[in-house]
Amino acid sequence: MQKNKLKDLWTDGKPALNGWCSIGNPFTAEIMAAQGYDSVTIDIQHGALDYSSVLPMFQAMRASGATLMARVPWRDPGYIMKALDAGAMGIICPMINTRAEAEEFVSYMRYPPHGQRSFGPTRAAIAMPGYGVAANDEVLALAMIETADGMANLEEIAATPGLDGIYVGPADLTLGTQEGWLPPGFDRKEPEMITLIQKIADVCKINNIKACLHCGTPDYAAKAISWGYDLTTVGGDSRLLAGAASASVSTWHDLVGRSSKPGSAEGGY
Repeated sequence: MQKNKLKDLWTDGKPALNGWCSIGNPFTAEIMAAQGYDSVTIDIQHGALDYSSVLPMFQAMRASGATLMARVPWRDPGYIMKALDAGAMGIICPMINTRAEAEEFVSYMRYPPHGQRSFGPTRAAIAMPGYGVAANDEVLALAMIETADGMANLEEIAATPGLDGIYVGPADLTLGTQEGWLPPGFDRKEPEMITLIQKIADVCKINNIKACLHCGTPDYAAKAISWGYDLTTVGGDSRLLAGAASASVSTWHDLVGRSSKPGSAEGGY
C-alpha cells in the first residue's frame, strides 16, 4: 500500500506546500503537479470540473509523486468515497460546523471497523497496488472550519477521533464570522481575523492534528507556517494563470509605450 508522503513530511517536522487545481483539464493538472508541490488538490466544490475530469486529472498527476487530494462539494458519502476510489489520498470537506458532522465525515473516509466506507477502489487498486483496509492509515481527513458555528465548536471538532487536520478557507471564514462587514478574500490582515486563524493553529496543536491554510501569496503562507500551520496552499491554477498572463501583458505595454485597459476595444486581441 502506497504511503502518504505528507505524513512522512510531518513526521520529520517539515511543513508542506499544496497546489490547487480548479480547471478541469488533465494537461493543466499535469503542469501544476510537475512544479514541485508536496501535494496537489483538485477542487470539486468550486472548480470548473466534475468527476469525469477528476479521474484523468489524477492519472495525469500520478507521475509527479505528489500526494493527490480532493476538496469535495459537501459532506456527502457518495462524493467522498468516489474521490477516494479514484485515488485521492486526502479529502478536504467544507462547512464542518459540529463534532457530529466531523464524526460523520471521518466515518466516510475509512473502511470498517473504523468507518463506513464502502469497498470498491476502482482506480486506487490499480494505481496503488495493495490498496485495501491499509488505506485507513494513509488517507487524510481534513475538515474545513468556515462559519461562526464552526469556530464556536472548534475545540470539539478538533478532538474528533480520526480527524487528521483542519483546513482553513479565509474567505468563507471571514464571511461566516464577521457578519458580512468585511469582504471575503485570502491573506487576512485584520487583527480579528488573524486572531481566529492563529487560534485554529493553536487548537490543532493541542489536539495533535494538522493545521492547513489557503493563502494567496508565498509571503503570507510563510508567515502562516511561523504561526504553526503545517500545510499552506498558495494560489491555484486559475489565479496563477491569470496573474502570469496579466503581468506579461502589462510588461509588454510598458516596454512598447502603449497603455490599454483590460476588456477595452484596444486591449481585446
